[in-house]
Amino acid sequence: MKEYIGIDIGGTKCAVVRGDENGTVLKKLRFPTTDKEQTLEEIIRAAGELMTPKARAVGISCGGPLNSRTGEILSPPNLPGWDHVPITKLLEERLGLPARLKNDADACAIAEWKFGAGQGTKNMIFLTFGTGIGAGLILNGTLYEGSTGMAGETGHIRLFEGGHTGYGKVGSYEGYCSGGGIAQYGLGTAAELCQKAMEGDPEAVEVWEKTGEYLGRLLAILMDLLNPEAIVIGSIFARAGHLMEPAMNRILEKEVLLPNRRACRVLPARLGESLGDVAALSVAIDKD
Repeated sequence: MKEYIGIDIGGTKCAVVRGDENGTVLKKLRFPTTDKEQTLEEIIRAAGELMTPKARAVGISCGGPLNSRTGEILSPPNLPGWDHVPITKLLEERLGLPARLKNDADACAIAEWKFGAGQGTKNMIFLTFGTGIGAGLILNGTLYEGSTGMAGETGHIRLFEGGHTGYGKVGSYEGYCSGGGIAQYGLGTAAELCQKAMEGDPEAVEVWEKTGEYLGRLLAILMDLLNPEAIVIGSIFARAGHLMEPAMNRILEKEVLLPNRRACRVLPARLGESLGDVAALSVAIDKD
């Protein structure tokens, strides 16, 4: 059985896992993200501890911006001080294995396509729906990254001329269809509003209806533009999708070309709490 090392780099914590070719996590080490130098050394130490002679490659999943072609992390907002970090070169030199880097949306798209809700599809979109919102695009059976690796930045599309801010743009979809956007209503976090809505709080119910409507508008663009078989949505949608779906579906039925709507299923991510781990492994597995 082939084995791989997966590294999931987040703004507050990191995970390093060893897994097999089926995306099964065999062992995991976790630690907080601190300053750049200390975190990189901890990543290398953990990866070295988990490596076996069966390990074939290293996959890294990290929030962007980054350059997947050169293997550089390029100053992500949740990783201050990580400026032009040549992480794949560093890991290859220290671990002696080929290393590959993808942004977290692309990595999750590969994971859900190979091992989760998107299995069996040829054209699939994965949407992150956590602190922000972004897309990983599986088109014609392969990951599509665009000319500079920045394809799928759905959070940057403008929904309104004013209002909430997300992805550095006032009125963007990230300002409304993300945990950070939902918090800008000033009524609580997405988790708190989910609980309130399930208890019947009218303000919370209205927030989720609005969010469902805005999400539906974004999905309508993606369905008509890319004609996927499935759109898989993670994080908040996986937990609170039932609060958004009625409004979301009303928009989809109104806006999307009928053949495109019939062809596409909207699904919650299947990999759950293991998604980040399997995503990092999938980056290594995908090109092996």
